[in-house]
Amino acid sequence: MIRKVLGAAFLAAVIVAPLSASAQGVPGGVERGAREGERAAGPVGAIVGGTIGGVVGGVSGLLGVDQRPRFHSYVVEQHRPSYRYQGDLRVGAELPEAGVTYYDVPQEYGVREYRYTVVNDRTVLVDPHTRRIVQIVE
Repeated sequence: MIRKVLGAAFLAAVIVAPLSASAQGVPGGVERGAREGERAAGPVGAIVGGTIGGVVGGVSGLLGVDQRPRFHSYVVEQHRPSYRYQGDLRVGAELPEAGVTYYDVPQEYGVREYRYTVVNDRTVLVDPHTRRIVQIVE
């Protein structure tokens, strides 16, 4: 019995960890991790997946679900110009070297390593070293 539980937990961790990495913030990570873990390994998978998803979502340095609406309002109040991007606007997309202006995220949001910009009228967090989109703020 214990082997089955441990096996299911291991399977859930292996499947859920990569999926949870794309979850945004602790609440989003917990929710998505639990959902994917349960799908992969039942109730034990949901517990393991939720835990892993929460940890991954929390340490990623992105905006949590509860911060996004407030941050979006902040960006709208700043009246930042929108850059027109021809590619698929998604997490992982690399923005061009020229033409995009990046702005510091206020300290109150706890996002230190990323900058934000507006692309196609959508707010995005970007890794300033790679110019890759790490989060689309809805």
